[in-house]
Amino acid sequence: MKQITSVKNQQIKEWKKLYTKKERDKQGLFLIEGYHLVEEALKENFIDHLIVHENMDIPHTWNYGDIPVTIVTDDVMKVLSDTEAPQGIMAVCHKQEEQLAKLNVAGKKFLLIDSVQDPGNIGTMIRTADAAGMDAVILGEGCADPYNPKVVRSTQGSLFHLPILKAPLDEFLNKINIPVYGTALEGGIPYQEVEPSNEFALLVGNEGQGVSKHLLAKTTKNLYIPIYGKSESLNVAIAASILMYYIRK
Repeated sequence: MKQITSVKNQQIKEWKKLYTKKERDKQGLFLIEGYHLVEEALKENFIDHLIVHENMDIPHTWNYGDIPVTIVTDDVMKVLSDTEAPQGIMAVCHKQEEQLAKLNVAGKKFLLIDSVQDPGNIGTMIRTADAAGMDAVILGEGCADPYNPKVVRSTQGSLFHLPILKAPLDEFLNKINIPVYGTALEGGIPYQEVEPSNEFALLVGNEGQGVSKHLLAKTTKNLYIPIYGKSESLNVAIAASILMYYIRK
């Protein structure tokens, strides 16, 4: 273990840079914070470095082996933390390196996300995809970075439980031979008319514009969720949740 007491320490400056997407992409690393997230990342072997407040103890049940540990002061933790009330434990994690070409498609269930920009929505959909037993989440162009701190917090650890890929959705749709369900009012059918299945891809889109038309042209069927009240529409994360649970067998 080593200790850092200065907020001007170069290592702290380097870690702080991981709050920018540019630096996360450059280093292939991202920061997480809080006992639950750190514990989930530890279970799935994502952690490269543990950062612990000097007055905090690492739970004795954690098997962190030879992962480096840095002890920091209160001032350093406050500078490094992205939350108003730091929990006193953080970690530097490496990003997933899943490749589209190596993804096994047959008999699988996928959530495809097109141009969803709100970090909270992305995180909630990843968390729900995990709960619904989806096999992977694929983020197309225009989506919020899955390693954005707000996305990471919203996933509640599900980010570490299933493959999360960033890839052109056109490319993925061209390679698969399973049912693809888009979400659209125009030309769509009520989702209850679809038979639940063990293999499918569900495609959801931007909060305001929906799924891109060129992607909808590649789907098997397009679905919509009937609105029985006065609301104009459903939040994309809520809609995705309903559909994932309904379509899966």
